[in-house]
Amino acid sequence: MSGTVVVGLDVGGTSTRATALTLTGERLGTGRAGGGNPTSHGAERAAAELSTALREALRDVDPTRVRAGAIGLAGAGRLRADPAGRAAFDRAWSDAGLRCPYTVHSDALVGYASGTAAADGTILIAGTGAIAAQVCRWRLDRVADGHGWLLGDAGSGFWLGREAVRRLLADLDAARTPGPLGRRVLATLLGDDQVADRPRETVDAVVQAVTRRPAVELARLAPLVVAAAETEPAAVTLIERAAGLLADSVARIRPAGAVDPVVLGGGLLTGGTPLAVAVTAELARRWPVAPLRPAGDGAAAAAWLAARDLPVITDPAALHPLFVPDPPVDGEGVGLDSPQGRS
Repeated sequence: MSGTVVVGLDVGGTSTRATALTLTGERLGTGRAGGGNPTSHGAERAAAELSTALREALRDVDPTRVRAGAIGLAGAGRLRADPAGRAAFDRAWSDAGLRCPYTVHSDALVGYASGTAAADGTILIAGTGAIAAQVCRWRLDRVADGHGWLLGDAGSGFWLGREAVRRLLADLDAARTPGPLGRRVLATLLGDDQVADRPRETVDAVVQAVTRRPAVELARLAPLVVAAAETEPAAVTLIERAAGLLADSVARIRPAGAVDPVVLGGGLLTGGTPLAVAVTAELARRWPVAPLRPAGDGAAAAAWLAARDLPVITDPAALHPLFVPDPPVDGEGVGLDSPQGRS
């Protein structure tokens, strides 16, 4: 099977990435399209983006060489339980010329696989939302948070944005002059950072600006907090609280004293952000022996998960470094998407 090719896709709410790899790790093609999560965009649109990314990745690849594929996306269980959605994905797969089977995995499992080849460990993701999951023998076992903005996602981009607005409102209620972070939030929400002579007028304007848009869009304020944390104590406090909440989510599912790896994923926990540094320090304090790894290329990790199931692969772990670099987190991290990341 020296000519065998595997295909992996990482499907998110803002982008869809595909890659085609040989079993020796040679990258034959990549593709990218718009958001393809069927939960947020609908099955037909998601399948169309999947098709675009697949066709681009396979532009110079004979599709008959592809023997296995895997797709990672949030809400994988919902897709598997939706006959119409799965049929739309099946059509996109076959229309790309692929005749091999494919599997659908949770984005949490694919994120975990992008950071380590260990069969057991933990994944913590913080982007727009936040979730932690325990992986046992390459299956998701226990999961913490991921409850969405209304009920959970503690420490996420949404949480940071909401808390930044709450702090601003508290300052205005107390007739305190907003600090640099508060003024940036004001400028983002209202177009300028000026406070009215009657602060309550500014309070009302902020509340209206927030409530007339989808609540989850508060996550767009998270980069302001991240940037301000370099110099402003108020932002540092929010980052430290977020790091504690994220570590608490991990503690719900991860035993004390565990030594298996923890993978950090999502835009807020990669790229050397202040939150990534704070979370890394907190996890190292609670699990001092456990390796901490950054999430890597999700599409390549999905391809590796597909390759693991091929009968020719006798030692899947030995292949993993060819697909996904596996350096430890050192406080600098690796970049993924924007500071907000994906939910």
